[in-house]
Amino acid sequence: MKQSKYLKILNLSKITLEEYLNWGEAEIPKMPIEKRTSTEESMKIKQSEKVLSPKEKLEALKRTIDSCKECALGKSRLNAVVGVGSLTADLMFVGEGPGFDEDHKGEPFVGKAGQLLTKIIEAMGYTRETVYIANIVKCHPMIDPANPEKRSNDRPPAPLEMETCRHYLDKQIEIIKPKIIVTLGASSTRGLLYSEEPISKIRGVVKEYKGVKLIPTYHPAALLRSPNLKKFVWDDMKRVTHYLDTGEI
Repeated sequence: MKQSKYLKILNLSKITLEEYLNWGEAEIPKMPIEKRTSTEESMKIKQSEKVLSPKEKLEALKRTIDSCKECALGKSRLNAVVGVGSLTADLMFVGEGPGFDEDHKGEPFVGKAGQLLTKIIEAMGYTRETVYIANIVKCHPMIDPANPEKRSNDRPPAPLEMETCRHYLDKQIEIIKPKIIVTLGASSTRGLLYSEEPISKIRGVVKEYKGVKLIPTYHPAALLRSPNLKKFVWDDMKRVTHYLDTGEI
């Protein structure tokens, strides 16, 4: 038995003896020992048992991410970019990291690539509000971290940066509980699956992450550079919608 438990029993015995001396045996309250806790202790127990809603959990996570300096990205970014969308989304999109526009606004996929992603989502029969959009790193990876106001200053996140930040995405997945995840581009796919296969080979292949179905596809930015890739992304998205509609993949 731990010393703290001995002390608790000793203290309760002392209280019982004092009650006996003051009131006599007949008047001693017959309260079970385990219920003789102070008001303060009871409040602590109730607080520890409180169940947070998904919204409260994500708000707490955002506060943690906003103050995070676990890697160098947190020291140069303007805004941490956590995620946006439904807290009960069946479909989650995961990109590589915020760019210039996202860093300034604090919201994922709001630049040209984000506008194209919005069109893809709408073509699938969803909206940005009914899915969830996040990145594997929450801060802007920059070629020149000293100049966050410079455009064309984006770079893919480094493996160590993704590994350092990935636990935040894991927490988002745990809270939202999507039925399927779509990784956008090589970086987020490699960061979650530890796969060195090129995105051209692994896209459209059904994988699994943390017990959730996962399908990699091209990043919307790649479609802006090479519009001929759009047909492959659409094939992948049809597979995603079929799974969400039927449970078959």
